[in-house]
Amino acid sequence: MSGSQGALKAIVPVAGVGTRLRPHTHTTPKALLYVAGKPILAHILDDLVTLGVREAVLVVGHMGERIREYVDARYGGGPLRVAYAEQKEPQGLGHAIRLAAPEVRGHPALILLGDTIFRADLSQLLAAGTSAIGVTEVEDPRRFGVVEVQDGRVVRLVEKPEVPPSRLAIAGVYYLSADAPLFDCLDELVRRDLRTRGEYQLTDALQLVVERGHRLRPFPVAGWYDCGKTETLLETNRLLLDLVGGEPSVPGSVVRGPVVIEAGAEIVGSVIGPHVSIAAGARVVNCVVRNSIINPNASVENILLDASVLGENAVAQGTFQQLNVGDSSEVRFL
Repeated sequence: MSGSQGALKAIVPVAGVGTRLRPHTHTTPKALLYVAGKPILAHILDDLVTLGVREAVLVVGHMGERIREYVDARYGGGPLRVAYAEQKEPQGLGHAIRLAAPEVRGHPALILLGDTIFRADLSQLLAAGTSAIGVTEVEDPRRFGVVEVQDGRVVRLVEKPEVPPSRLAIAGVYYLSADAPLFDCLDELVRRDLRTRGEYQLTDALQLVVERGHRLRPFPVAGWYDCGKTETLLETNRLLLDLVGGEPSVPGSVVRGPVVIEAGAEIVGSVIGPHVSIAAGARVVNCVVRNSIINPNASVENILLDASVLGENAVAQGTFQQLNVGDSSEVRFL
């Protein structure tokens, strides 16, 4: 990193309750759900370490102590120093980012959302040193923050518009140079109580940044993997396993990659894969498992799992049947 980039700090908001991932998020923070071999948050923080980022602020809320325990155990004493800010009430992404101001104000900031995994060359983004926002073209941008671009710069940002000004959705990664008035604009949102859908939105603050004349350019994000819902979590698991998964050998079982099986998982007499992530401590006995995620210490026996997510310490058991069925017969298991 150059000298200016050496002061870079990352902000990762992980305070969301994760209502769309219930029942898993009743007992596990969304950021700690497994995908492609490790928690969502570990993908994000490992990428920061690879990128050379040395300081990060996690904005925690719901079950924040669980996140602190995991991060301190995995990253404590390593190259990434992690500080915490607490969002006591859910008041929007802009409000969450504002809580990181004491640690980050006056520094260039890289913001990565805590429920999205990226595969993009962020080193080029940082090397340019100019404020930028990740975008990707989508069919229906009404579900996202949307940007309008003219002459290579962002001129307008709108949060979940009914009539989108473009098809460029905000992809959840932002770089703000040290001179960007981001925190001043976040302060203005709160001071004027400017809310969208009842919350202080980061998109609205960035619109104020643009209106103050600060240049914000778009950059394309091709690898944008959402983990906000069960179906998108499973889709992300499939896509990432296609990139990083292998075909480990498990004596007495059949593995069809891509699959990730963490050390400490027990697999007995089963057919695993494709597109399966099994976390440490999980036990899988006499099963067929495909296109699924099995979280730490879950137990699965005598069952076929497909397109499934098993939470931490969950138990799933079934019974395999042996049949001798004649022509034109019908058998139903209820």
